[in-house]
Amino acid sequence: MMKVAIESYSGVVPAGARLSILIPSWNNLPYLKLCVNSIRRYSTHPHQIIVHVNDGSDGTLDWVREQQLDHTYSPENVGICFAMNLGRTLVQTDYVAFMNDDMVVCPGWDTALLEEIAALPDKYFFLSATMLEPYPTNSKPVIAPADYGREIEDFDEAKLLREFHQYEKADWCGATRPPNVVHRDVWDLVGGYSVEFSPGFYSDPDFAMKLWQAGVRHFRGIGRSRVYHFVSKSLVRVQPNPGRRQFLKKWGMTSSTFTRLVLQLGKPYEEWTPPNPQDPVLRRAWRKNRFQQLFLPRTLPELQ
Repeated sequence: MMKVAIESYSGVVPAGARLSILIPSWNNLPYLKLCVNSIRRYSTHPHQIIVHVNDGSDGTLDWVREQQLDHTYSPENVGICFAMNLGRTLVQTDYVAFMNDDMVVCPGWDTALLEEIAALPDKYFFLSATMLEPYPTNSKPVIAPADYGREIEDFDEAKLLREFHQYEKADWCGATRPPNVVHRDVWDLVGGYSVEFSPGFYSDPDFAMKLWQAGVRHFRGIGRSRVYHFVSKSLVRVQPNPGRRQFLKKWGMTSSTFTRLVLQLGKPYEEWTPPNPQDPVLRRAWRKNRFQQLFLPRTLPELQ
């Protein structure tokens, strides 16, 4: 069992910063540079950027220090959940945003999110930007194919900037995955990311379910907020946790049932309706999930 060594650095937060953007990064320096530079160049407003450096032996730690970025650091890869919770300790704005290091923001991405926040009556919301990806992955909220490069070496930034706004995409239901934003008081209310899901598979729907349990009902993807995503440049190197089983065991339903039938992921937002416990489709899914739950292995966590 590794110990999570913590090192943190607080830089100078830009005056008027609106979002605190948490970016976990694991030896992915070329993509991290591209991500941070896009935030600096294409955001309408100033933001606090907080990087959690996992390992950092590729030069990431040296680079974030040179850039005087707020950061936390662990000498080993501690995964997304610990990284996000460590990053939260440095947050100095009202809003916590989560972004992957293999994302590139498009101009106006932050304005669209902040305008939606300003129009809401309270803090109980969870918003996502809309991703453009180079190839389809059967994810309804994603704009794909929108191929501007599958690797950093063939990334066509100029073409992306010319064309990103031309794709039709209305607001959609079911914000779960990054890039996303939540009020820090609501983040703290639910306790941030659940470390039992380390290194992080299914931690996104788990966080969304905790928000649902806390009374959040405004799960909205903002169609005008656009971010290009290279698709899983770090996840392919990680040994996954059994997230699907963990989610089912914890919540009594699968993440698919939650995102598909409760949050109604990908449905036009104006068509979202509160889930009806008497709906036969939802009831059948619940019964099936309860049956599946009975056959989960009853094992204790490994103790070392």
